[in-house]
Amino acid sequence: MKKLPNDIVLRPRFQLEILEKKTVLLKRFLTSTKEPFIINCLDNHVFIKYKKEKTHFWSPQLHLEIDETGTNSVKIYGFFGPNPTLWTLFMFLHLIVATLFIIFGIWAYVNNSLNKPYGLQIAFMVLLVIVWISLYIFGRIGKKKGKPQISELYGFMMEILSPEK
Repeated sequence: MKKLPNDIVLRPRFQLEILEKKTVLLKRFLTSTKEPFIINCLDNHVFIKYKKEKTHFWSPQLHLEIDETGTNSVKIYGFFGPNPTLWTLFMFLHLIVATLFIIFGIWAYVNNSLNKPYGLQIAFMVLLVIVWISLYIFGRIGKKKGKPQISELYGFMMEILSPEK
């Protein structure tokens, strides 16, 4: 796995090249029954996540895309991410905060242009910046809480990808 360029990456990505047939790798993933992982395959996509009893709010999952590059070689594109529902919620909240910030900014500009008081709008904009910073901090806390499970997911994936002994 190559090093990530910075520490702010929200959903770390990696690429691997393996000398193996795609069908063999997919079969290895499908037949694996190691606890506490659940593996779902859809075409050349593999999703690895934790069973419900081992998950917490910040539990990550691993998405792999396995593409053939030759007759006996594949390239694996993978990324770690939060539960898609949680990711969608966070993106939705960021969108709401950004939209409200723009609305209050326009409202403050219009009130300023009309020589009306605009302190309330500026106060709401400051509040929205604080909310955005809070969302960022919660995301960073979640990433820290999910790091041990990311290591477990990566180790499990490498165990499956290593050739049979």
